[in-house]
Amino acid sequence: MTKRVTTDKPHQQTTPLKIGYLIPQFPGQTHIFFWRECDALGDMNVTTKLFSTRPPPPGLIAHDWSDQAIALTEYLGKIRPLRALATLLRIPPRVWLKDVRREGATLLKDLLICAAAADQLAQSCKTAGISHVHVHSCGRAALIATLAHHLTGLTYSITLHGPMSDYGVGQRLKWRHAAFATVITRKLRALLPDQLGPDLPDRIIVQPMGVDVDALNRETPYIPAQPDTPIRLFSCGRLNVVKGHQDLMQAVRLLRDRGFDATLEIAGEDDDGGDGYHAELQRHCDALNLQNHVTLLGAVSAETVKQKLLTAHIFALASWHEPLGVAYMEAMACGVPTIATNSGGVPELITDGENGLMVPPKDPAALADAIERIARDSDLAHHLSTTGRDYVVANCASRLGAETLKREVQRLGHPE
Repeated sequence: MTKRVTTDKPHQQTTPLKIGYLIPQFPGQTHIFFWRECDALGDMNVTTKLFSTRPPPPGLIAHDWSDQAIALTEYLGKIRPLRALATLLRIPPRVWLKDVRREGATLLKDLLICAAAADQLAQSCKTAGISHVHVHSCGRAALIATLAHHLTGLTYSITLHGPMSDYGVGQRLKWRHAAFATVITRKLRALLPDQLGPDLPDRIIVQPMGVDVDALNRETPYIPAQPDTPIRLFSCGRLNVVKGHQDLMQAVRLLRDRGFDATLEIAGEDDDGGDGYHAELQRHCDALNLQNHVTLLGAVSAETVKQKLLTAHIFALASWHEPLGVAYMEAMACGVPTIATNSGGVPELITDGENGLMVPPKDPAALADAIERIARDSDLAHHLSTTGRDYVVANCASRLGAETLKREVQRLGHPE
């Protein structure tokens, strides 16, 4: 599913709104959301110029749009010590010195790492006629945009995708100067006043990530698992211990011990392109004697994920913590009964028994019970298939995030 980020469609005006769009290490294996949002912005007469800190390592991605995305992206991550120091000295110390005094050498190091990239971002945006950048991160990418703002007046906004503790130091500095911010869940939004105090921006919008509900759709009706046939399970997520794939494997072992012919495919790769947690997870699979029943697919394309979803009876992701979960949304959009763990912001997406099933994290037995429940009850499977998709269409379409971003940038007075 290859889509263009910047389009020249006949219905578009000749002078579309232009924004910068900054994503760390793009394209990553979970970055289909960003690609869809940029495409949706293009449909709304918004031209996006892609920036990133660095490209991904080999073996980490397999999207059919990856090469196009890399070709369209300007990478800012090259370390230039002298340029970095000169750039930081161009910014008045009153902007960042109190934050360094409060947070110490780690923040000063990050400022020096980011300063040259900030200069490059500011100059590139000036050349391209871009006056606003949206940053899909609160890590160093947000610090790059903060420094660029103080270099040239470039406005910026940020999105918080998970717990703020995941995004390093300098949060007050990053948020204090943002024109607005979006946060993917109400739970994360509620924590911000205590975390940021007076540095909280005036405009904060709760905006979940989204999926392309038109592309992620079925052409044929969902068919539940039939008696005496294998139960096809599918999961999709980065290979990391916190994603709980090992718990899902244990659930498959329990199901097979109960007499259910359950099989599982897991799409996703570790952060080292297959040289990290992948091997440990495979050893866990072998120890459970599931070599013939569980398959680690590695990094696969979005189209392959869709095909796996359309042939699955049940989707399950056993994360120990999940800020929200695009993988859940994709499964629900495809009408696949979905099992999630009651962690992070997932309860804002899935209501147990209504549009999916919820189990506690780190509980393989509960996972096995939920899978068995859906496999034994075709009426429940059909119900979850229908209600799951209905919810995502109404609340999690990727165009909703694009609409929010365009509206908020226009509020700043950036003309079309």
